[in-house]
Amino acid sequence: MSDSSSSVPEATAGTDPHARVRHAAAEHGLEIEIRERPAARSLHEAAALLGLDPSGIVKTLVVKRSDDTFLFALIPGGRKISWPKLRALVGVNRLKLPDPEVALAATGYERGTIVPIGSSTAWPVYADESIRGERIAMGAGAHGYSLFVDADALIAAYDAVVADISEPE
Repeated sequence: MSDSSSSVPEATAGTDPHARVRHAAAEHGLEIEIRERPAARSLHEAAALLGLDPSGIVKTLVVKRSDDTFLFALIPGGRKISWPKLRALVGVNRLKLPDPEVALAATGYERGTIVPIGSSTAWPVYADESIRGERIAMGAGAHGYSLFVDADALIAAYDAVVADISEPE
C-alpha cells in the first residue's frame, strides 16, 4: 500500500490509524508514504526488505517523565537512547520507558507502530542528530506497515529538538 498524505475527516482519523497518520501529516504539511511490509526477525532483515541501511529505520520511543508526561525520542536503527544525554537535554534526573499499555494510552498507538504523526497527544519530539538529511522509515500506526518521510521535514513540522541522544547498541 502506498499513499501520500491527504486530508481525512476527523471522525475517520480517530478510528483508523492510517487515516490518523495521513490526516496529521496533511495538517503539518508533511509528504509521507505508507508501505505494507513483511515481518522481519531482525533490524538487518527489516532494512534489507525495505532497501535501507539499518540506520534508516527510526524507532519512535515513548519516554515517561517523573511528572507523568511523555516525550518522543527518535532513535535510528543500530542505536539506543543514551539516558544520561537525554536526561541532561530534557533537564530532569529521571526518565523511563513506560509499559506497553501506558505507551498505548499516551499515544493511541501500539508499540512497534508508534509515530509522533497522529499521536492522540502531541508530546514534544527529540530527534537524534544522525537522522538529519535522511529519508527515514518509521512506524505507521499499524502493524505490518512502514511510514517513509523526510527526516528534516518531520523535525521542522514537529519543532523537534535535535541533539546527540543516542549511543551504539
